Amino acid sequence: MRGEAIKCRFCNEFLDDSYKPKPKTKWYYSTSAIVIGLITLGPLALPLVWNDPKYKVNTKVILTIAVIAVTIWLCYLMGNLYKQFIKDINSLGLN
Repeated sequence: MRGEAIKCRFCNEFLDDSYKPKPKTKWYYSTSAIVIGLITLGPLALPLVWNDPKYKVNTKVILTIAVIAVTIWLCYLMGNLYKQFIKDINSLGLN
C-alpha cells in the first residue's frame, strides 16, 4: 500500500512528477483576450502578443505586421472620410 502513495501524508507534496498539475496561464494570455485586445486597442495590445509564451517568434512578427498594416489602412480611410466630410460641409455652405 505504501508503494502506491501519490502524496506525502505529512507535507501533502506529490511523490511522483507525473501527478503534478500543469501551471495555469494568465487570463490575459488566452486567445480570446488577445483577439479582443487587438480589435479594440489595435497596436496598443501588441505587448500581449509579444509576452505570450505560447506563440512562436514568427507568429508574433506576422501578427505585428498585420496589426500595423490594418492600422495604417484604417488611418488612411479615416483621412479620406474626413476630407469627404469637409467637402460635403463646404458644398452645403455650412462652414
